[in-house]
Amino acid sequence: MDDSIKAIQDRDLFSEGSAIVIGGSGGIGEAICETFAACGVPIIFTYYKNKKAATELKHKIDESGGKATFCQLELTNKKQVEDFCQNLAGTKIHSIINATGSDIRMKWISELSYEEWNDVMHTDADGFFNLLKNTLPLIRSNGGSYTTLSSIGLSRWPAKDVLSVAPKAAVDALINGVAKEEGRNNIRANSIQLGIIEAGIFLRIKGKDYDERYIEAAKNNTALKRLGSAQEVADAVIFLSSNRAKYITGQTLYLDGGYRI
Repeated sequence: MDDSIKAIQDRDLFSEGSAIVIGGSGGIGEAICETFAACGVPIIFTYYKNKKAATELKHKIDESGGKATFCQLELTNKKQVEDFCQNLAGTKIHSIINATGSDIRMKWISELSYEEWNDVMHTDADGFFNLLKNTLPLIRSNGGSYTTLSSIGLSRWPAKDVLSVAPKAAVDALINGVAKEEGRNNIRANSIQLGIIEAGIFLRIKGKDYDERYIEAAKNNTALKRLGSAQEVADAVIFLSSNRAKYITGQTLYLDGGYRI
């Protein structure tokens, strides 16, 4: 084997410490947690409502030889997020992944109520700010990485998807701000704009807002003529969180099968 190739393979993917995955019990979040664990990274993940799925995920990771802990967390609950972070004081964290988001209905902008708009912006945008505000002190001393899952709708507007795209635009703006302001503390921040991924919310609304005609049209609008998988998202998250991406910050990775081109 070539020495240079062996050196790359032997290089540690991650520094010492754990990864936090917000929304780890969801379809995409689960794949992210399992892939981190397969890389030998201890996982701290959260769930919102589905404790059963969280318990099953921890058991699966434990059975495979990994390490995982979890707790219930609502990002809009300021006190709960503060307590969550205070409980992690002294724990070395190198990666924070935001893999959560609201279950939304597809509507034209003109159809939205004020309540629908306010609810999703509060849950997703305000919630992410709350996460940033409380986790930045955890990783400033040793540096680390933020990765958030965004929407390809920011690059190519999809009809009736404003409730997904608008809050993610705010989150992506915060990611860029963190990259610029916190780089001096060796903190990186990146975003992954996702196309339609066959997991999570897609499966929950398949047959409702996502009927077969919509799904086929979505596939045909991609260069690769298919949907993405949770594992493909997890692989991208692992790369951006790892030491192989340690000179990458303030960037957007498009994981959309070529939808935006």
